[in-house]
Amino acid sequence: MNFLDTSRQVTVLGAGMVGVSCALALQAKGWQVTLVDKRGPGEETSAGNAGVLSRSSLLPFNRPGLWQTLPRMLLKPGPSLQVRPSALAHWRFMWRFLWHARRQSFEATTVALDGLIQLSAQTHKTWLAQTAQQHRLRENGWLWLFQNEAAWAGSAFSREVLQEFSVATAVLRGAEIQSLEPHLSSQFQHALWIQDAASVDNPAEVVKAYADRFLKLGGVFRHSDVRALQQQPQGWQWQDASGAPHWTPNLVLAMGPWSESLLQASQLPSQFKAHMAFERGYHRHFKPVGGVHLQRPVYDTAGAYVLSPMVNAQGEPVLRMTTGVELAGRDAAPNTAQLEAAENAVRRAISLKEAVAGSDWMGSRPTTPDSRPVIGEMPQCPGLWLAFGHQHIGFSTGPGTGVLLAELMAGESTSINSAPFSPMRFS
Repeated sequence: MNFLDTSRQVTVLGAGMVGVSCALALQAKGWQVTLVDKRGPGEETSAGNAGVLSRSSLLPFNRPGLWQTLPRMLLKPGPSLQVRPSALAHWRFMWRFLWHARRQSFEATTVALDGLIQLSAQTHKTWLAQTAQQHRLRENGWLWLFQNEAAWAGSAFSREVLQEFSVATAVLRGAEIQSLEPHLSSQFQHALWIQDAASVDNPAEVVKAYADRFLKLGGVFRHSDVRALQQQPQGWQWQDASGAPHWTPNLVLAMGPWSESLLQASQLPSQFKAHMAFERGYHRHFKPVGGVHLQRPVYDTAGAYVLSPMVNAQGEPVLRMTTGVELAGRDAAPNTAQLEAAENAVRRAISLKEAVAGSDWMGSRPTTPDSRPVIGEMPQCPGLWLAFGHQHIGFSTGPGTGVLLAELMAGESTSINSAPFSPMRFS
């Protein structure tokens, strides 16, 4: 008899958006779930994102044309991409990442991500209602801002792809931008209003609300720093920082940027060392000048920042500025160059008070060469399920990941095609 068919106990490692989503989705299918993290739910990478839930996130960074622009990007780093020396250790990943900047791979990725994003959006709405967090959701889209004709023309490929996927958008020019967002400066000549998008005012609080529901429904949360995994005759053993062993019949690894290093430390047959790198990102909060506000997140394509209206843990309004991508080692020291450049650009776009003291944040987002997360059972390791590699869109794809993983673990037909996310693609 198959062991998975008789055991309904599972431990989920990682309590970010993805891990909490896996725990909730498995619990809904009758599993007894234990959620493990060294910090509280939503306190690591999930705490720092822009809070945007958009089908426009189906566009990966490695797309056709990247080869042509790469030399300029490396020779003259801009606010959208910074490459630190520590990233060079991942040169094999970078080669594979560039290899996937082909039309065939790009098309497969966009289709796969769009399905996962739409499944996640539906699930977010359900879970926000179940946790009485609907007030955090704005369904008024977000804006891509362009300062001149050249920048607008350079976005043609992205706009064409969004049109192919029937993503609802509207083109705004000049005064039309100010009519939608009156407090933006007049420096932007064009804007693309991504109407098929939503956002939340505090991503970390959303994750915590989902985790609270998981606990109220009988789930268990354990504070622990997981150091190693070991396969057992009937299940898995994980070891905490003190060396104490903990057994579980089934294990879900959803530790984001720490997932691959745990597999290595456990001496498991991990094929992800050459298939994982880190898109680091930063954020900084600002108190808005009295009467100045935004209705929705905005993305300044020249400044490469997203500015999102949010509320902090005390319920006070703030504007969160998130930066472009920094390719670096996961644990490399922070570099505030992108933050400072982004702040200079933000202050040209809208009136702000001083930055909120202590609000600077940095997080590492794990990404794969084809820009698709890894969702499925680990090859040669029955009972070990993987859910990581969501790059910078884990908040937009986490709930769908949980639903898809729960369906796979139950042996059911899946809501979307699971093959593009299978760990087997790296074998």
